[in-house]
Amino acid sequence: MIKHLTTIAADFDSSLQSLLSSSDEPNQSVLDTVSNIIADVRARGDIALLEYTNRFDRRTASIESLEISQQDLDAALNRIPDALRSSLEHAASRVREFHDKQKQTTWTYEDAVGNVLGQKVTPLDRVGVYVPGGKAAYPSSVLMNVIPAHVAGVEEIIMVVPTPDDERNDLVLAAAAIAGVHRVFSIGGAQAVAALAYGTELVPKVDKIVGPGNIYVATAKRQVFGVVGIDMIAGPSEVVIVSDGSGDPDWVAMDMFAQAEHDEQASSILITPDADFIIAVEKSIEKLLPEMERAEIITASLSNNGAMIKVDDLKQAIEIVNIIAPEHLELSVDDPDALLDDIRHAGAIFMGHYSAESLGDYCAGPNHVLPTARTARFSSPLGVYDFQKQSSIIKCISSSVNTIAETASQLARGEGLTAHARSAEYRINSK
Repeated sequence: MIKHLTTIAADFDSSLQSLLSSSDEPNQSVLDTVSNIIADVRARGDIALLEYTNRFDRRTASIESLEISQQDLDAALNRIPDALRSSLEHAASRVREFHDKQKQTTWTYEDAVGNVLGQKVTPLDRVGVYVPGGKAAYPSSVLMNVIPAHVAGVEEIIMVVPTPDDERNDLVLAAAAIAGVHRVFSIGGAQAVAALAYGTELVPKVDKIVGPGNIYVATAKRQVFGVVGIDMIAGPSEVVIVSDGSGDPDWVAMDMFAQAEHDEQASSILITPDADFIIAVEKSIEKLLPEMERAEIITASLSNNGAMIKVDDLKQAIEIVNIIAPEHLELSVDDPDALLDDIRHAGAIFMGHYSAESLGDYCAGPNHVLPTARTARFSSPLGVYDFQKQSSIIKCISSSVNTIAETASQLARGEGLTAHARSAEYRINSK
């Protein structure tokens, strides 16, 4: 069912690349559909938004009914079981505590001759948070996207969530109430992204759109980027587990299942120098799989994108990790700290046998919105910094501007930009 790779095989490199090459890129039909929807919403505003919402979500809504009131959010919070409410509040508290430590503040310094330089840190004015509402509901995504925006000081947070067949998910709405969303609209798909990017009479235009969605949502985010900011283009979820053979194979198998149950395109990879442990994990998979409610999805995921990779040692395991650049990395070893310094590319690193990736999905504290599809090579988890922007501060004073102005003048003339040079030269000896 699951692929077996070994680094001693002559075709290992090509086999690994083949494993990593699965693509969730949109085809031309998706691109055209999304482009048409965006153009229509831009042209016809709320009328187009309503038509797409009623068509795709099988609703008979009016424009006014697309907004979910604060009273509805509070009512949903009061309806959910006490244990779930307590868990949401506990998770929110931990997520906020972690992200509080990320907040950047304005800073300046004075150089050796008295000029003041620095950065002014300013929150975004308004952001849009997309929350999936189709196959599954993700209240955890509400917390992970909204709370960092709050910590950053964003003035207005707009949430959109589709409600197919007019079915609202109380957990999602309760999470919105706990996280402190300012306005919520029951819309989804490319039409919701277009409304957030360009604004309609009902839905305000935002400065940045964050949050996961299906291929139509991801494609729409890609197409409106530049008009608004976006967090990232998220691909299928993925986990790499590095094991030294010291852990419980049942734990490792279940951690692989936890990723695989997302969808058939999710990726779960075990890397270990212990051949016997690979056999033990396979036996655990066979034993535990029949118990899983989403066994069919897990089976397809492991068959399509799962792998057991036999390596020479843990050093080689980490070399392969840095090639894969996984969204989630579990170091299921007795001494994870010994490996940490050599890891260059990973979205989130889970240290030791007790640090299950699923804890990070919900309540450990760090954000679960992570770079996928090898983008951890150059990008980071969603954070407070995604909802703040920096403006440079330059304050030159008359008594010390000459040196800087002379340097600027020389460089400007070297580039053939005379006006730049003369602008700087006007400041020389001007006092």
